[in-house]
Amino acid sequence: MGKQLFVIGLGLIGGSLALAVKKDHPDTHVTGYDLNENVMKAAISLGVINESAPSIEEGARHADLIIVAAPVKETIEILRKLSSLPLKEGAIITDVGSTKKAICEASHVFDHVSAHFIGGHPMAGSHKSGVEAAKSHLFENAYYIITPVKETDARAVIQLQNWLKGTKARFIQLTPGNHDFFAGMVSHFPHIVASGLVHQLKEEGEKEPVLNNLAAGGFRDITRIASSSPVMWRDILLSNRDVLLGLIDKWQEEMNKVKGYIEKEDAERLFEFFDVAKQSRDALPVRKKGAIPSFYDLYVDVPDHPGVISDVTAILAKKQISITNIRILETREDIMGVLRLSFRSENDQLLAKEQLTKHMYEAYESP
Repeated sequence: MGKQLFVIGLGLIGGSLALAVKKDHPDTHVTGYDLNENVMKAAISLGVINESAPSIEEGARHADLIIVAAPVKETIEILRKLSSLPLKEGAIITDVGSTKKAICEASHVFDHVSAHFIGGHPMAGSHKSGVEAAKSHLFENAYYIITPVKETDARAVIQLQNWLKGTKARFIQLTPGNHDFFAGMVSHFPHIVASGLVHQLKEEGEKEPVLNNLAAGGFRDITRIASSSPVMWRDILLSNRDVLLGLIDKWQEEMNKVKGYIEKEDAERLFEFFDVAKQSRDALPVRKKGAIPSFYDLYVDVPDHPGVISDVTAILAKKQISITNIRILETREDIMGVLRLSFRSENDQLLAKEQLTKHMYEAYESP
């Protein structure tokens, strides 16, 4: 029998990692465990795992690699449980938590056992969740952060990367503290801002209901990341508390500056504020996966006549281009287009743009 992989938590990330490992190591036997019995049944039927484990104890016993794909708080509890089990000598345990300092501190329970813990965070995701959305190429070209501590055996780090090379991710090693600051800046904090904007809209929208209709366009797009798991984000914020408190303080300082420019009608400073933001944003990498999942959208300017949507979808269907979502936008001041098409990948997005342009439609990528 080949190597043994045990995945605890069969959601999008755990399921996708299982598929990536199976694809690159076809002789690996994959066992999975999830609190939800139906999820385990689905994972077997979809070919994500070979079999389910009745308990963490049973699944971990013969595993060469254990992946803990659970929220941060649960991960810490699972690590404590694993450290008390008779694990296979030399076994590697890793996690996928969005914060690393608390988890890596908790991992010292493995200091006196023969297994090796190595913190990990694959910085990729999808707008769909659950094992049904798992795919082996989810992490392709994404950053995969590994956070060994000074006690970590360097040979175990190499072994982990060999296990995970089928993800085709870009591995980076960071200290747990640096990871949490970087992730806080580019992922955790933006989720707070987006959710705060939605809260403000909700409050004002209760007074003026028309606001909700006007928010159907650009506002809804820039706050899409607010539609994430409340449980997951509650745990992330609490586990990255110190970093986020500092970032919130800096944000409030920045907003107070802007408030002052407006109060003083300082046109030059306001122009500078937006100009620097535009230049900095335009300089960011376009074709790389970052901490927040990319949106592969096209905005299509279509004439207002019956059947136009079916015309557009028929063009794409002929080339077997899969659309994950389609929506008519009611406000048009932000973008050139009233029809928004969402795709699974950048390749589908670009191919769709090419086909629609050939048929005389004007199609624009996300700004």
